[in-house]
Amino acid sequence: MIPLRDTIPSRTVPIVRSAILAACVGVFVLQLLAGNGGQALVDAFGFVPARLFHSGELGPGSFSLGLAGLFASMFLHGGLMHLAGNMLFLWIFGDNVEDALGHGRFLLLYVGSGVLAALLQGVLAPSSLVPMVGASGAIAGVLGAYFVLYPHARVVTLVPLFFLFPLVEVPAFLFLLLWFLLQFWQGSAALVASGKAGAAAGGVAWWAHVGGFAAGIALLALLKPRRRPAPRYWIR
Repeated sequence: MIPLRDTIPSRTVPIVRSAILAACVGVFVLQLLAGNGGQALVDAFGFVPARLFHSGELGPGSFSLGLAGLFASMFLHGGLMHLAGNMLFLWIFGDNVEDALGHGRFLLLYVGSGVLAALLQGVLAPSSLVPMVGASGAIAGVLGAYFVLYPHARVVTLVPLFFLFPLVEVPAFLFLLLWFLLQFWQGSAALVASGKAGAAAGGVAWWAHVGGFAAGIALLALLKPRRRPAPRYWIR
């Protein structure tokens, strides 16, 4: 299922969401200009778990690079489709969460979710030297917050059915629950298949998605929304 939009209007201008989106697109342009798919930038600023958890074995500066990668990796992406998918989810769900939290607390939730998501993936593959990149963990935190704040919202979704592509309005809680369960199932399958080394060989960091979603729910409780959505925006 591909989300296209939700049905809740935002009452404030989503400044932070738009700035994050612009920053991710800008960094991706820099990756393209750097050549070789921006591999040098990925190697330097991606989150490498071994730099954080085995810094003593990798030499001076490794721990600092690991810490920097926790934050910088959120703005790097592995390709155009990776970027487009992440930005689509951020565009659809981010404005309403920012509306409920306010600009500053939304930024804290976004960055905090991204850091905790990367740490969970890193804990499961602490010796990995493969850089982890992408805003997926942070955006998963936004999805977790949306799941709590707007369970009765409707998400207009494109559903591929063979040669048909119908548009279906799906309750937000159902769409996001199915999304979360898919990430959990894929992450569990990766652990079983690779013996806790799913991220070590590259691929999708499923547990960063799971961790980010859970972190978003937890951080929402700590940050306390400045206002709850009005019921008239929930029910359609």
